[in-house]
Amino acid sequence: MREPNIFLVFLEVFNQSKLQYMVTGSVAGIIYGEPRITNDIDIVLDIHTDSVEKIIKLFPMDEFYCPSEETIKTEISRETRGHFNIIHHITGFKADIYPAGNDKLHKWAMSRRKQVQIDNVNIWLAPPEYVIIRKLEYYKEGESQKHLRDIKKILRFSSDLIDKPVLEQKIKELGLINELAKAKNFEE
Repeated sequence: MREPNIFLVFLEVFNQSKLQYMVTGSVAGIIYGEPRITNDIDIVLDIHTDSVEKIIKLFPMDEFYCPSEETIKTEISRETRGHFNIIHHITGFKADIYPAGNDKLHKWAMSRRKQVQIDNVNIWLAPPEYVIIRKLEYYKEGESQKHLRDIKKILRFSSDLIDKPVLEQKIKELGLINELAKAKNFEE
């Protein structure tokens, strides 16, 4: 018997909620690149204070850890870098939720997200350009090699999906040219 897709523990709930979201981070890297192990899913969520109560109801305490209403409101009030977690008790799988807020890159990517199917469930996936850019930013901050590896795999396996002129423009705007060169030259 095949194991259920643990990503869907969260994504099916978000699909039913009608809240706008997109999957990014390592899960998007896996979809666009090559499989690897991850213990969480990164989700950018278009959430506002009037949706907080809905989030708490979507993830009941008997099945999930979900932060308090106050904590979620604090995180969504941040201009950028808001963040909270939701954890599924049975599997221990974690969703890192990043409110879209006023982050220009989040907003740009949300307008370009793509619907893909995983295990017969439609999910919203961040565009590959966004995934690459964020991974370049995270590499620049912490120099974790996993980001370079993921970027190289995305560039190799999803080259036909990438809008290269848009990616190059955004990379120049954000000062990530050196980091992209490191990702392209990354040796495993």
